[in-house]
Amino acid sequence: MATGEMTIDPEIAEFLAIMKQRWAAHPPFDTLDFPEQRAVSEAVRAHWTAGGPVMAETFERRFDAGAGELRVRVYRPEGAAVPAPALVYLHGGGFTLFSIDTHDRLMREYAAAGGFVVIGVDYPLSPEHKYPVALDRIEALMLWLGAHGATLGIDPARIAMGGDSAGANLCFATALRLRARGEGGLVRAILSNYGYFTPAVSDRAEALFGGPGSIMDRAEAQGYYANYLVDSAAGAQDPFACPIHAELAGLPPVLLVIPECDLLTEQSIAMEARLEAAGVDTEARIYGGATHSFLEAMSIAEVARRAIRDGAAFIRRRFG
Repeated sequence: MATGEMTIDPEIAEFLAIMKQRWAAHPPFDTLDFPEQRAVSEAVRAHWTAGGPVMAETFERRFDAGAGELRVRVYRPEGAAVPAPALVYLHGGGFTLFSIDTHDRLMREYAAAGGFVVIGVDYPLSPEHKYPVALDRIEALMLWLGAHGATLGIDPARIAMGGDSAGANLCFATALRLRARGEGGLVRAILSNYGYFTPAVSDRAEALFGGPGSIMDRAEAQGYYANYLVDSAAGAQDPFACPIHAELAGLPPVLLVIPECDLLTEQSIAMEARLEAAGVDTEARIYGGATHSFLEAMSIAEVARRAIRDGAAFIRRRFG
C-alpha cells in the first residue's frame, strides 16, 4: 500500500483496513455530536484493546489534585518494585476523543515491557473543556504525584511522562509548566509518540499523507485544534498550547517515536531539531512504513511491538 513516495508496512495496512471496516459500521462521523463521536471511537478502538499482558494489579482513582477532578488508572506489572518508578501516560485523540479505555492495552504493554507502573489519565476533553483546563489538571496531578505518589505505590523521584499525538503535546506543555514553577526535575523523561505540536500542516504533508481515505488529513487535524483553543489565532502562538514554539532548554531527556508515513511526521522532525538546538538530550526513531496511531496495531504489527519495546527501554534507562 503506497502513500505518496512511501510504502505502508503490510501489517499496518491490514490495521488500517480493519479500522476502515469498523468505522463503516457506524454513521458518518460528521453527522454525530461529540458524545456520539466518542462512543463510536470507543467501539471502533475496542478491537485493539483486547488481549495483551495481565497486570499484577490494576486500580482506578478519581480525585481533585487542586484544579478539578481527574480519573486515573494505575497498572502495576508482575515483579514491579514497591515503590516503583512510574510512567504517566496521556492518550491521544486530538484533545477531543479517546480515553484510558481506548489506550488500555497500550499502557499495559508499556508496563509489562518496562517493569514500571503506568498511570493512565482521563483528562477533560474539548470542546466542552477548552485549553488550558486539561493542562491545568494534568499539571496539578504531577505536583500531587511528586508529593504523594508513595500513596499509590510509586517512587516520586522516578516519574516520567509519555503520550501519543495530542497526549504528547500535553506532556511537553506540562513539563514546560513545571519548569516555569521550578519543578522541572519532577519529570525524568518524555516519551513522545507521533506528537501533535501545532495546527500548522504543510502542503507537502497533506499531499503525501492526507487527503480522502487517510487515517488523518489536515482538515481533521486542524479541527481538533479548533476544538481545543478558545482563540485559534492567538493560541497557535502560545507555547503551552503549541510546544513547537516554546523555549525548550532545561527539559528532561526526550524520545520521539516517529512513524514514516504520518501527516505529523514533519512536526516531530522539527521538534527534534529544536530540542537539540536547546541542548536537550534527544533521541528520535523513525519507523518505516508506520502511520499515525500505529502503536494501536500491536496485536498484529511487529513495527508497533518494536516501537513499544523501544519506548519502554528508553524510560527504563532514564529511571536508572
